[in-house]
Amino acid sequence: MSLKFALNDGTRIPWLGFGTGTALYSRDAAASVKAAIEAGVSHLDGAQMYGNEDSLGQGIKDSRIARDKVYITTKLVESPADTIKNTLKTSLKKLGVDYVDLFLIHTPVTALKEGKLKQWWKEMEEIKKEGLSKSIGVSNFTVENLQLVLEEATVIPAVNQIELHPYVWDTASHIYDFCKEKGIVIESFGALSPIFRASGGPIDPVLASAAERLTKESGSPVSPGQVLFKWLIQKGVVAVTTSSKVSRIKESLATASLPDLTSEEISAIETEGSKWHKRFFGKRIYNEA
Repeated sequence: MSLKFALNDGTRIPWLGFGTGTALYSRDAAASVKAAIEAGVSHLDGAQMYGNEDSLGQGIKDSRIARDKVYITTKLVESPADTIKNTLKTSLKKLGVDYVDLFLIHTPVTALKEGKLKQWWKEMEEIKKEGLSKSIGVSNFTVENLQLVLEEATVIPAVNQIELHPYVWDTASHIYDFCKEKGIVIESFGALSPIFRASGGPIDPVLASAAERLTKESGSPVSPGQVLFKWLIQKGVVAVTTSSKVSRIKESLATASLPDLTSEEISAIETEGSKWHKRFFGKRIYNEA
């Protein structure tokens, strides 16, 4: 049984999602999605902004997986030209499904600029009520953004998807703590950035040491990437990642069954990570642009 986390609305979300942004942005994702599903992934993460919901849907169809065996996420475009409900209905047609499992406000930027964040969330609540999405949530939201939504929300966001890895832990930890307090699950994107986008940083020796210990303990090779995923799992965080290599997808999925990191290793990851702040996405949201 694959690892799933409980959401605050009674549903469950697989811990690992295959993302169709970044490397697949505006590209045909069908073959990659099909390969990911065949490798064992059941959670697919898309977005209107990515421009490939139709091929995400095609990949699911091509895999012949039953609808109830796959968890589908999509996200609202930053500046919707229609009502939120109608944009989601368009997405459902592209995806070839009657509902998604999770629908997120992709960024708060436009809603904040127009003073419509609370109104947008009311529309999201209607979407959930009508069953167009089983769960609703947000993405790239700060504590302040969440507090604004929660002032009038009748449904607490199930998820907040943010860039989360050790090199943003210095600022992301207070979002993590706030969400934990409110029962909002954090989803991480860019989790492997310390390896692929910022190698040579202070966290490298910590990851190498933990990987070596886990390799000995598990009897099979453990990579630094798996150490990062294990850190997220132990913090109750969902990981969204992308890879063109089936072997890497299988390696990622195998992380859930590895022995746990020690409290000392977790502390070292966060301490060393906080020594070097490196954000790679959405800098304007955090006034870092």
